[in-house]
Amino acid sequence: MTLATDLTPNTLRNVFAQHPSGIAALCAIVDGEPQGIVASSFTVGVSMDPPLVLFAVQNTSRTWPVVRQNARIGVSVLSEKNEGVCRQIASKDGDRFAGLRLDSTDEGALFLEQASLWLDCSVEEEIPAGDHHVVLLRVHGHHTHEETNSPLVFHGSEFRRLASGQLVS
Repeated sequence: MTLATDLTPNTLRNVFAQHPSGIAALCAIVDGEPQGIVASSFTVGVSMDPPLVLFAVQNTSRTWPVVRQNARIGVSVLSEKNEGVCRQIASKDGDRFAGLRLDSTDEGALFLEQASLWLDCSVEEEIPAGDHHVVLLRVHGHHTHEETNSPLVFHGSEFRRLASGQLVS
């Protein structure tokens, strides 16, 4: 067996796209305005005690430094009902929250309606990792939507939906 050694960013982007991941919107109300980013690198269950989740953000992000100013950040794990929302928030132009149904906490964590999971978080630690930072978030609260909103999956550089489960006998 011969493994490819082309590790250029475009090649790696295609290689890493072979791993399916969930998508999360990390949002907060900062200076009275909604702010947010979308992450396909979001991971739950990093630690149960303390409860930690993580994601990676590009060092060049202009939005993350704004979002992280807030004491609390709302993490909305996106559902298949949020596909258009994901593209809207990830956009670099216009009002990225126009027409969206939102909910928030008193501390300013901002959540997207119809997500599959909400986590109320604060930044625990940021760790430099090449051209990104790995951000550990401490979970302070959660709300699931009783499996009414199936998660949106990112795989092969496309949004995908999970097939309905079959009983295993």
